[in-house]
Amino acid sequence: MSTLEPGTRKWLESQGFTVKDEALWHEALTHGSLGEAKDYDRLEFLGDRVLGLTIADWLYTHSNSAEGKLAQRLNALVSKQVCAGRARSIGTSDHVRMGKQAREDGAQDSDNVLGDIMESLIGANFLEAGFDPTSTLIRDLWREVFDGETGRRKHPKSALQEWAAGNQRRPPEYAVTDTSGPDHNRRYTVQVSVYKVGAVEATASGKREAETEAARLFMEKYG
Repeated sequence: MSTLEPGTRKWLESQGFTVKDEALWHEALTHGSLGEAKDYDRLEFLGDRVLGLTIADWLYTHSNSAEGKLAQRLNALVSKQVCAGRARSIGTSDHVRMGKQAREDGAQDSDNVLGDIMESLIGANFLEAGFDPTSTLIRDLWREVFDGETGRRKHPKSALQEWAAGNQRRPPEYAVTDTSGPDHNRRYTVQVSVYKVGAVEATASGKREAETEAARLFMEKYG
């Protein structure tokens, strides 16, 4: 029977999580690098859906925006970066269970790992407490970013696409130019180019994130 460190249980409960089955929370905080029978992947899958429904309902209830604007904010608020930021805000890194090499490689504080674990904790809480209490917990954790500017502006890739069309340019083209780091802490470098305008590169912990950053930098330089 897997059990939690007393300090980890105390931390979870102090953040509003409902801890009954310690084995479930042990799983939610376990990275695949430990090679254990269960890690956070399945709970992350579940938590991702609970988070998405909660944020979608929250946006629908509190905004009269059109579908496109709602989708824009939803995608931003459930992004890996925002999930990782919420995980950092409550000190999750100190309680992640992972192998020594992964920890030395910096996976403990990577957006990919922390974003996934934030979702796995949501999934675990959903199984322990149900949807309504978990939705309330998400709203507490996400209040700062929900009330802020996250997702209120057009996504950089959409902005670049529209800029290119509006200036009679070919659509932007994205290409991965480099990958580095171990599997659990992969870094992607992506180049975005617009024919007869220029090209910009950016590096991030995911291909999509690198594309977004490259588009943002392109607009800063050429837009």
